[in-house]
Amino acid sequence: MLPIDAAAHSSRWRRRHPVDKAVLGLGLTVLAISLPPWPGAALVLVTAVSVLLGPAGVPARRLWRAYRVPLGFCVTGAVTLLVQVGGPKGFVSLADDGPLRAGELLLRTSAASLGVLLFAFTTPMSDLLPRLVRAGIPAPVVDVALVTYRMSFLLLDSVRRIRDAQAARLGHTTRAAAWRSLGGLGATAFVRAFDRAARLQAGLAGRGYDGTLRVLVPEARVSVRFTVASCALLAALAVLTFVLERPLT
Repeated sequence: MLPIDAAAHSSRWRRRHPVDKAVLGLGLTVLAISLPPWPGAALVLVTAVSVLLGPAGVPARRLWRAYRVPLGFCVTGAVTLLVQVGGPKGFVSLADDGPLRAGELLLRTSAASLGVLLFAFTTPMSDLLPRLVRAGIPAPVVDVALVTYRMSFLLLDSVRRIRDAQAARLGHTTRAAAWRSLGGLGATAFVRAFDRAARLQAGLAGRGYDGTLRVLVPEARVSVRFTVASCALLAALAVLTFVLERPLT
């Protein structure tokens, strides 16, 4: 199990309905991309971090380990705005408003990523996917997502076991050995993935699979109080943004 999935299953908000957490987490994401970068996205970023480390109870180290990957993409995208290609200054030169635009993009994307992580760190996929059928998503689409979600963990576990076996046999001592091990890892993982898929299909057929995967979903009700509080927080952030809005210079 990935660390973010383990955190979601042990979250303080684990028993809350996914709608409650979607209103807050995805609402923060919408505000981050729709409000002015300063101070809107900055306020969303601070709020998301405070909720994650506070009421949601996500450990700071685990949050950073999950956040640094999307943050890297955010920084990479922002850096490209610092330069321009072509023009009177040469083939490659510094953009006129590059630092300003880069800062705005970095604020928007990093804040939006935290809103998504808030939902991900508090909502296991096993709680979310089965409920999508009630939301109107076709059952076969949800079944494929469930199987893919399950198979991804099995494949990652197989890759880890193969790597451990290769390391125990000194398969990573030299660069040439590492490349050979990498090739063997890809080939073995490919074969095992097809073997697991075939066994899964045979198991479903033996259990009378009729086109729908039936799973137990934990009972949960939408909390009106939590949802109203989330909407009030989102509205307060929007109002505070327009009150404090100043040009980012």
